[in-house]
Amino acid sequence: MTFTPTSTDKGEIVMEESPKIATGSGEKDPIPAEGTPERIQAERNLVRKLDMRLMPTIVLLYIVNYIDRLAVTTAHLKGLDQDLGLSDLQYNVILSILYVSFCPAQIPSNMILNWITRPSLYIGANVVAWGLLSTLTGVTKSYSGILTTRILIGIPECAFYPGTMYLLSRWYRKKELAFRSAILYGGLLISNAFGSLIAAGILSNMEGTLGIHAWRWLFFIEGAITMFIGFNTMWLLPDYPVNTRWMSSQERRLAQARLADDAGEADQDTVDDSPLKGLLMAIKDPKVWVFSIMNTAQLLGLSFINFFPTLASTLGFNTTVSLLLVAPPWIFSTIMCCLNAWHADRTEERFFHLSGWWWGVCIGFIISLSTNNTAARYVSMFLMACGYAGFSMSIVWASNVFLRPPAKRAAAIGMMAGIGNLGNVMGSYTWKVEWGPDYHQSMIISLVSLVVSTVLALILRQWIIRDNKELDEDENVVLNGLNHTRVEEAARLEGITLEQAMQRRKGKRYLY
Repeated sequence: MTFTPTSTDKGEIVMEESPKIATGSGEKDPIPAEGTPERIQAERNLVRKLDMRLMPTIVLLYIVNYIDRLAVTTAHLKGLDQDLGLSDLQYNVILSILYVSFCPAQIPSNMILNWITRPSLYIGANVVAWGLLSTLTGVTKSYSGILTTRILIGIPECAFYPGTMYLLSRWYRKKELAFRSAILYGGLLISNAFGSLIAAGILSNMEGTLGIHAWRWLFFIEGAITMFIGFNTMWLLPDYPVNTRWMSSQERRLAQARLADDAGEADQDTVDDSPLKGLLMAIKDPKVWVFSIMNTAQLLGLSFINFFPTLASTLGFNTTVSLLLVAPPWIFSTIMCCLNAWHADRTEERFFHLSGWWWGVCIGFIISLSTNNTAARYVSMFLMACGYAGFSMSIVWASNVFLRPPAKRAAAIGMMAGIGNLGNVMGSYTWKVEWGPDYHQSMIISLVSLVVSTVLALILRQWIIRDNKELDEDENVVLNGLNHTRVEEAARLEGITLEQAMQRRKGKRYLY
């Protein structure tokens, strides 16, 4: 007598007594056998359907997310400081205060996302909330008013990036995840281009309309667009493979089987894998902390993103031209980001596709430190922007390492994003106004930070290589601490025996 795991609506697994392990015959919603032309075509159709609906939605969300977040730095160029009577220190506080709520809230937010059954509603509601708070920023009259809105906006924003990255990991295989994550992150990069173009149009044409300053219109218009998109997100995004409403039951089972094959275990939590247990597992894993500190150093090194319009303004042009000059580096960076991730998926390599771009940023800093030539400094801005092609690989790499259980993966991604964003907090004070227009001190700090992140990434790479060698030397090592319930569920989904599923599980390795 054996026990067969059965999925609940929450994605949990309960054990039901059955006379034998399921072989797939007579199963509800059978799927084609793995490796057959029918299975390959079915998977292609599933991924295409998912891509057509999920990817455009999250890219659009990332665009409005960063447009809203960077609106303060753009409004800074058109009188926000003067109208609200902000000192240089108060302006830096306004930029950094968002992360006071944003950073710590990412971990519980991802734990909630792992626990609830409808991530589409959770993420969509948070998008509407941050759009509303962004709109309210336009009506503030004082330092305390804008400070309040900036603190509050970090709470709903925390649900987006780590949440969507976790959602992607619940649908895509390891070899598919980097490219999809790059498309998602391309939304951030292109938002720096589109955001500047939109801001240029608003700031140059809306000044004094209805007696309202143009920088206030910037928040009103961008916030309203975000809320509209947030409401639509609630039905556009998928939920989890076990309960997405706009997929057939066979497609849902195929989605679960794909991920089970990817790691040799079903991508589901057992009844014992609570969000709190997942957090404790992540906290006890030293690799999670190295990933998190690496991300902190990386984001400090790339913190120029919040000051990119200001850096463009140091080239010697007026506000409108400076904002227009911001667009080309980010468009180029978006293309590089997608090409880098596509190649990373093809080769299943992570370290060089991540850190190599940091070295390009360092070269950009060195150019800017060495000359005041306008053309050279503009070229350096292209190199700096391309650093984010590497950053898009960070959480992908973590998702490839912390595969199961999903509760641990959700917490690990939340920790990496939450702790990592402390780099943005420090970065808000690194690019001081008094250090402009050259910002030499800022660039030196950022350069050193990227060197530190490179060293940590190298340590992780060697660590994972060592773990894989241990698995190669003794495949039974993989069975230590293995949760057999998830392996049994993988066997049920594929319609194979438990012994076959265990052999598949032994052959899985980590990407580095």
